[in-house]
Amino acid sequence: MTNSPNDSKELTSNRTDIQSYMNDPQKQSGLYRRTLIIIVIAQIFGGAGLAAGITVGALLAKEMLGTDSFSGVPIALFTLGSAGAALLVGRLSQRYGRRPGLTFGFFAGGIGAIGVIISAITNNIIFLFISLLIYGAGTATNLQARYAGTDLAHSTQRATAISIAMVSTTFGAVAGPNLVGIMGDFASTIGIPSLAGPFILAAAAYFLAGFVLLILLRPDPLVVAKAIAAAATEKANTRKHSDVSIEEESINNNGILVGASVMILTQVVMVAIMTMTPVHMGHHGHGLDEVGMIIGIHIGAMYLPSLFTGILVDKIGRIPMSIVAGITLLTAGILAATAPTDSMLILTISLALLGLGWNFGLISGTALLVDATNSTNRAKIQGAVDVFIALAGAAGGVLSGVIVAYTSYPTLSLAGGALSLVLILIIILFRNYSKD
Repeated sequence: MTNSPNDSKELTSNRTDIQSYMNDPQKQSGLYRRTLIIIVIAQIFGGAGLAAGITVGALLAKEMLGTDSFSGVPIALFTLGSAGAALLVGRLSQRYGRRPGLTFGFFAGGIGAIGVIISAITNNIIFLFISLLIYGAGTATNLQARYAGTDLAHSTQRATAISIAMVSTTFGAVAGPNLVGIMGDFASTIGIPSLAGPFILAAAAYFLAGFVLLILLRPDPLVVAKAIAAAATEKANTRKHSDVSIEEESINNNGILVGASVMILTQVVMVAIMTMTPVHMGHHGHGLDEVGMIIGIHIGAMYLPSLFTGILVDKIGRIPMSIVAGITLLTAGILAATAPTDSMLILTISLALLGLGWNFGLISGTALLVDATNSTNRAKIQGAVDVFIALAGAAGGVLSGVIVAYTSYPTLSLAGGALSLVLILIIILFRNYSKD
């Protein structure tokens, strides 16, 4: 198959465009800032898309299945779907760049949201489960986008770059749950079950996020970063006649292990407790608006502190902030377990701390992972680690429903808090990884 003249011109233009960044630190800095702005815009829409499933996924399943025992299945499914999407988005990004990988992921999430709406209308539980799997691609992509800001960042900027990408998610993520009632009413007026209403918002938000990246993320930051790294390696090879030592110095397997462990355990604790909170509230007379409010606060705590968290991680260090994450999650689990059923205040504080602990863990863990990899393997490893994060979240979602069905919500919360102690132990055992 031959390229058309137009294709050849575009390829030549792209190569020339990337070449212009190779030896120009000022242009690289400008592209770094521009990339962050584009990621911020996309993440605002993406945040609104992911909030729908978190807020009403369990309630929709309960309504369609008629039992609480499988209320954790929706979050488990779209978390499981996000695992496959994370791997695919990571591999697409490594091979072709961030733009095609992230665009694909957001578009897939939008298609999944439309499928959820159709399944609710037809009361087709099998189609619901399939759609939730596809919908999970949006969740994976929303998280994968945090890496894009680090491609051209210096080592002292990485956590801050991650934070900027995440804090922008707050605007959509907080607005989404608080629009549950409005979207539910809108859905009812057009003949759609009210609990499917938020997925209308999710579909629109994910498609908008995808279009922002497709149109604006040019030149691709990862492609430029790889070109810069390749040029630097070639120069080093000329001097040293070998690139083996250079490659080995830029990869730290223990760093990857610690960063991945922090993010995985943080995800399990957060997803397990968060998944069953709307069901727990429903059992004790709290309405959909109250559920939307408390989940909105929780998601706000997941993302809003990000900018400050990034600065702390860059200044104080990755390991200390990872330990703080474990302590915060432990406190959240204890508070959720001991909160009186009629106390919105204590439950709100516990869910806010749950989100904050997740925030600390994700940013510090992501920074550890980025530090331990390089541009030749970074996107692929990031995608693989996010697969395990998603699978861990899926397991937490499924088990949370079973645990609550056979024991109680307080038991689940205490178990989540106890798991955060394991996180702290792992961090302490491997705290000297950087000296390996």
